Amino acid sequence: MTAAPIPGELTLVDDRARRILDAAVRLAESGGFSAVRLRDVAQASGVALGTVYKRFRSKEDLLVGVLSLELVALRERFGDAPLPGATRLDRLIECFAALTETLCARPHLGRAVIRSAATGENALAERLHRFHSALMELIVGAIRGRDEGPVTATELEMLAVLQDVWFSRLVGWTAELHGPETVVEQVARAARLLYGAIEGAGESGEIRSSGGSGSGELRSSGGTGAESGELRSSAGAESGELRSSGGAGPGRTG
Repeated sequence: MTAAPIPGELTLVDDRARRILDAAVRLAESGGFSAVRLRDVAQASGVALGTVYKRFRSKEDLLVGVLSLELVALRERFGDAPLPGATRLDRLIECFAALTETLCARPHLGRAVIRSAATGENALAERLHRFHSALMELIVGAIRGRDEGPVTATELEMLAVLQDVWFSRLVGWTAELHGPETVVEQVARAARLLYGAIEGAGESGEIRSSGGSGSGELRSSGGTGAESGELRSSAGAESGELRSSGGAGPGRTG
């Protein structure tokens, strides 16, 4: 079964674009980031070098396109076999585990696409924005499963934070600081903490906790417009504040 296109998805209907991306995958799998040179991609795909440059401005742009291609394949997999799990939290953890496996199972390719996504180049902003929109749609669909209930604004904020956590742990994996299992474990831990906060908030969307001289406060507000979240903590004379807004991961645009 082929899943229908989703908002923000890179739709790969152009045969030449598909050949270019497939060639980039083969080169990255064999030699990593440094092996993906646009001239070699053109030769391996049988597409003129000028055509490659018309579709992809740089090797980083091309490899982010590969990342979107992997997302399309994963969404089709989820469509054929919905994720297991009795709750949204269970399915969310399974979803990030599947995403991690997809990138880390082929380490040369995975490190190449993550390195490209982390460059922060302005030229990649549009493609990355489309990728993150598609990724959010994928995650939302996966956690809902057969549950037709709405995903709240607070949940969407939580998912945006989890995307950031996931990507930061993947960057650590590319540097060989830890293995894929650590990526999955740390995202799962963050998901449990955030879902516990949501459940504790109830309908008010506000969680407060205090103990000793310290205190913590998490507030979130939803709606169809801009979404925001605020986490504050203080202990004694020291205090810190972290603010985040909707979106996730590298190259995020408004």
